[in-house]
Amino acid sequence: MPDGGQHHGGQHFPALVLNADFRPLSYFPLSLWGWQDAVKAVFLDRVCVLSEYEREVHSVNFSMRLPSVIALKDFIPTSRQPAFTRFNVFLRDSFSCQYCAAHRPAQELTFDHVIPRARGGRTTWENVVAACGPCNLRKGSKLPREIHMHPRLTPRRPTSWELQDRGRAFPPNYLHESWRDFLYWDSELES
Repeated sequence: MPDGGQHHGGQHFPALVLNADFRPLSYFPLSLWGWQDAVKAVFLDRVCVLSEYEREVHSVNFSMRLPSVIALKDFIPTSRQPAFTRFNVFLRDSFSCQYCAAHRPAQELTFDHVIPRARGGRTTWENVVAACGPCNLRKGSKLPREIHMHPRLTPRRPTSWELQDRGRAFPPNYLHESWRDFLYWDSELES
């Protein structure tokens, strides 16, 4: 195995995982497997290797280059209805406060009930928006019309495709050069 799984150049040799249609299973977070899982999938004949790293793994009986891009042999359909999670609400709202439009990292966002729970509001896609702390505190348990704070976009349930498309606006910090032909980001990739 490569140096007992140690890094090389600060990377762990992740493999980009594509569905059988050669599209990433997920853009955000980017669908990646560790090199051990990728090698195991190759041996179990569950994936096709599309690109490889220069780095090799060795055992007594074999040697192989580590996969950098793999495609599943069996297509995994994506759910049409995404899970209702904090992260997916933030992704739907592009990691920006729906009241002041400030872009924030996920850990600096909270979610706000447009119609507060104290006023009968429910925790649903149609009533929850991303909000920064100051706006959330300012709105409190008031209705939007009472405090003149209306969400920039009407909250609604997104499709899985919409969330995947939205995720393309947030490329990860690390992109191996072999992945570029399989990823389509809204911003241009740097060399």
